[in-house]
Amino acid sequence: MNYRPITDVWILARSKTKYYGAYPAGFLHRARVLLGVERDGAVLHVCAGKVREYPYAGFGPNDKTLDLDPACHPDYLQDARDPFPGERWDAVLIDRPYTEADADRYAPGRAVLPSANQLVKNAMAVLPLGGRVGILDAVWPQPPKNAKEIAVIAVGTGRNARARWYTVFERTQ
Repeated sequence: MNYRPITDVWILARSKTKYYGAYPAGFLHRARVLLGVERDGAVLHVCAGKVREYPYAGFGPNDKTLDLDPACHPDYLQDARDPFPGERWDAVLIDRPYTEADADRYAPGRAVLPSANQLVKNAMAVLPLGGRVGILDAVWPQPPKNAKEIAVIAVGTGRNARARWYTVFERTQ
């Protein structure tokens, strides 16, 4: 059987949250749908920043956050390069700083900037078979050996703005 992932382009409004690197308007609920998680599912938001302040739908009542900046009041104050909390997660959503220059705009800084590939591997380790991880990044990560690519979406917020990839992987083993 030939397998082709979902591909699309989302042109969304700029973020309405006053936090550097916040999700574009309308991103989070679309991202959640591709993760295959209902509103009451448990999603771990990694490098989450202030996702709880996102003014639109998409952050569920059983979602938790992992971040290294105590000012963001994450549920898990930890380095994302370390193994993720081993609770039962239905999905993981990652939004790390995209570049070293971006990382400098956050309290932890560039010295602890995790790679996109390492974060996807960490996410796979805490997901059940069939669980999905989504990552919004300037990098299109390599799928780990225990995963298949489900979707690759170009995400833009208009002209003269940086575009990103939203990539979704599903754990297969």
